[in-house]
Amino acid sequence: MSDNRSGSSGSFLGGVLLGAAIGAVTGLLMAPRSGRETRQLLKKSADALPELAEDLSTSVQLQADRLSETALRNWDGTLTRLREAIAAGVEASQRERQEISPAEDRVVEPQPTAHDSLM
Repeated sequence: MSDNRSGSSGSFLGGVLLGAAIGAVTGLLMAPRSGRETRQLLKKSADALPELAEDLSTSVQLQADRLSETALRNWDGTLTRLREAIAAGVEASQRERQEISPAEDRVVEPQPTAHDSLM
């Protein structure tokens, strides 16, 4: 369950950063400022974009690492269960074969009956 929370927090953080960037640009474009002031604010925002992108990239990389670790742990568990199931199947097959073999050795020949002597 903690893996789901960490996945949600990474997505949430990415959404917050993206929303903040979009909100800042929209706010600057819609604000009642002169063209010169708006251009200066846009330049400052554009200068901050590489840092924002780096933060987002770091967040995505951390989330990818967590997912990768989780996938490896799940794969290891699945592989272990698969090996155990195969071993149990082989063992059951061998037991069944051993139970059938002695039964085949004990086949009894039919004894002649009175009906057979009349023929």
